[in-house]
Amino acid sequence: MGDIALKVEGISKMYRLGVTGADTLAEDLQIMWKRLLGKGDILSKIDENDRSVKGTSSYVWALREISFEILKGDVLGVVGKNGAGKSTLLKILSRVTTPTTGKVRAKGRIASLLEVGTGFHPELTGRDNIYLNGAILGMTRAEIKSKFDEIVEFSGVERYIDTPVKRYSSGMYVRLAFAVAAHLEPEILIVDEVLAVGDAEFQKKCLGKMNEVSKKQGRTVLFVSHNMGAVQELCNKAMLLQNGRMTEFAETNKVITSYLNSFRNQQTNYDLREHQNREGNKKIWFTGYELLNERNERVDSFLCGQSGKIVLHFEVNIPDNINTLHFSIRVSDDMDKNIFHMSNSVANGLEFKIDDKTMRGKAICTFENLPVQPGLYYLHFFVSDLRTVFDHVHYAGKLEVESGNFFGTGKLPPTGILLVKNHWNLKTEEAL
Repeated sequence: MGDIALKVEGISKMYRLGVTGADTLAEDLQIMWKRLLGKGDILSKIDENDRSVKGTSSYVWALREISFEILKGDVLGVVGKNGAGKSTLLKILSRVTTPTTGKVRAKGRIASLLEVGTGFHPELTGRDNIYLNGAILGMTRAEIKSKFDEIVEFSGVERYIDTPVKRYSSGMYVRLAFAVAAHLEPEILIVDEVLAVGDAEFQKKCLGKMNEVSKKQGRTVLFVSHNMGAVQELCNKAMLLQNGRMTEFAETNKVITSYLNSFRNQQTNYDLREHQNREGNKKIWFTGYELLNERNERVDSFLCGQSGKIVLHFEVNIPDNINTLHFSIRVSDDMDKNIFHMSNSVANGLEFKIDDKTMRGKAICTFENLPVQPGLYYLHFFVSDLRTVFDHVHYAGKLEVESGNFFGTGKLPPTGILLVKNHWNLKTEEAL
């Protein structure tokens, strides 16, 4: 394979709807047998992975005919909406599951961080899991021991290293899991969106480590993220998946532009029930939103400097008492870089509460003097109890901002994004 670290040749993955692991091997053999007997190409009758179209088969292609190769030291960003096949692809590359057709050739050890819970035994302590993961990667105990202190320091869970990981918060779990995956020197490191569970400081630390792993150590990284800023900063190549197919494999900025254009071309839909680009357990989930002006009238856009409200409609699927309910709205530009962020726990200094009788509600965010230049921005909604993500809706909608009289002069600055009210005085002195 030369300098090729990973070569993927025509892989496809088929799933049967409504089945989780039962009879999968038997069904695969049955399909192969029918093909050998010449009873038609049964694979051609399987539905494509398009959630917007009603299917006719009980089978669906999660992935279809994916081929690519990446070199040693490459950092490949994998982007696409939820349900596009990103996680399925990473599971195949990590050998968690096998492809229905095609093959994968990897050169060297692969360490993967796919989701909270993957790779760790909940009954074992953090210390034991570090040694277990190292052994799975084929490392000797001495090799693992030489990296142990560095792993624990990076993860920041030293105080709990001898506690069973089932008692860890999701953030602690991810910090330790990433530290293990990144420090045990795999030739290929695969990281899914799971990093979104960590705080901003740790995410930055992880991005720095992945940069070091690829550029300084010459290792290969595959990185899935909805954060286009992080993908742009870290990756030299990117892949766009749509409905289970790879529609683009090119230089990172080109792929990101194609991905974001798919959102720009969508009409605004204030109903979020069918929105697919989201994560969370849906214990609480967003069903829609409204934009309201100062007179509580529905609008589709705001003027810069205007005050208004964003109303988040939600339903409670599993009624329960929740004492620390955290809502937030992130506003990003067309490269998914944060413009500003609003949350109840920061602005109010407290968390909301709901009781076990609550079935639905509205979280109302009121803002004053919208301080951004005219342009098109994107809304992302989030709700959690500060431990578990209930719903995280990416690109939930658009925030269109039109020219307004922000400064009271009828003028706006020629550059920049944020608008800051300012006042100037001039003081002069006569020459002595």
